[in-house]
This record gives sequence, C-alpha cells and structure tokens, in this order.
Amino acid sequence: MKRFFLLLALGLTLCASAGAQKFAHLNRYAADNQALPPVSGKRVVLMGDSITDGWPGKSPEFFESSGFIGRGISGEESSQMLLRFRQDVIDLGATDVAILAGINDIAINLGDAYSEDLTFSNIVSMVELSWIHRIRPLICSVLPSQDIRWRPEITDEFEKVLSLNARLKAYCETHGVIYVDYFSAMVAPDGRGVRDGITTDTVHPNAEGYKIMERVLLDALK
Repeated sequence: MKRFFLLLALGLTLCASAGAQKFAHLNRYAADNQALPPVSGKRVVLMGDSITDGWPGKSPEFFESSGFIGRGISGEESSQMLLRFRQDVIDLGATDVAILAGINDIAINLGDAYSEDLTFSNIVSMVELSWIHRIRPLICSVLPSQDIRWRPEITDEFEKVLSLNARLKAYCETHGVIYVDYFSAMVAPDGRGVRDGITTDTVHPNAEGYKIMERVLLDALK
C-alpha cells in the first residue's frame, strides 16, 4: 500500500510538471538556452510576449550588434512568464532583464477575468527574483495598444494600459527600478492610442516601431 501511494504521488508530480511545462512553454527555448556560450561580461535578456517574440525577426541586426537575448513567447500572460523566469532568465546568467508584460493579461488570453493586481504582482515577483540573483531588472511600460483585434469585445484596453503603466512607473520610482517608457515614445500625439505607421495592427510594432523601442531601451540601459 505504501508503495502504491508513493507511485501515485510520483505520478501526480510528473503530471503537474508536464502541465507546467505546457502552460509556461518551457520547451520553447530549452535547446537555445543549452546552446548559449558561458557568460562573458554583460548579458541582457528581454523577457516578454509576442512583442518581444517578434522583435528579432523584424530587427535581427539589433540583436546581432547588441548581443541581447530575446525570450518572448507569443500569447503569454505575466503568470506564464513568471513560471519560466528561472529557466529563461536566471539560469542564463543574465546581468540585466527587461520585462515587458501586460497586454495579454488585459486581453484575457488565458480566459480568466483581468486583474491589474495580479498582473502587477507577477511583474513585481520577477523583479524580486532578479534582485535575489543580482540581476538588474528593468520594467517596461505596456505599449499604447488601442485595439486588441483578437478580443474585439474588450473596449477599455487603453484605459487599462494607462492604469497599469501608472502603477508600474510609481513602483519603479519608489523602489529604484529602471522604467523603460516605450509608451511615451509610441503614443499618438492626441494621447489616444498608438502613433500611425509604427505597428502592424495597433498592438504589435513594425520595423519602425521596433527601432523606436531600441532607442528607448538602449538609453535606459546606459
């Protein structure tokens, strides 16, 4: 009987592990992480969702020249990023991490109701993990997204972006964390939505949009 319960516990643990791997997409960068050379000097990791995921493809020369490591996964919410933070940031020997999260939380990609408190706490947890491992964290503002086309029923996304960004900026000011203000560099002149000509769908940057983000990020890292 004891053996039975031990086997049952092992089975449940393995199932939970497999579920977590699938939920957080831990296999996505597993091979790439293994292939990275040992850390030599500065290692900047960009942690994020599809906006970070699409960056290397739209601007490969930026990653080649900077040596930055992109660890974005399309569709992910902040809770999924938090689960893979050890594998895709800490275990890589990162010296700096730029965390860009929130738009998919607002888009309720996982199906649960949006909670700004939860999104904020997930981002703060990534910052605190960074501190423990002597990684310099940077919190990135959510971009001025105005029309989440895969969630047309959401009509207040811009207000939610403004609220989350205000909270993240205040946290950075209070705790001495670098705030990477993509929002201000990309918002439309009237303060509503994103500037014309810098995104493919009002959420994801095009090549010109990424160039703006690159300038903002490099300036923040100085």
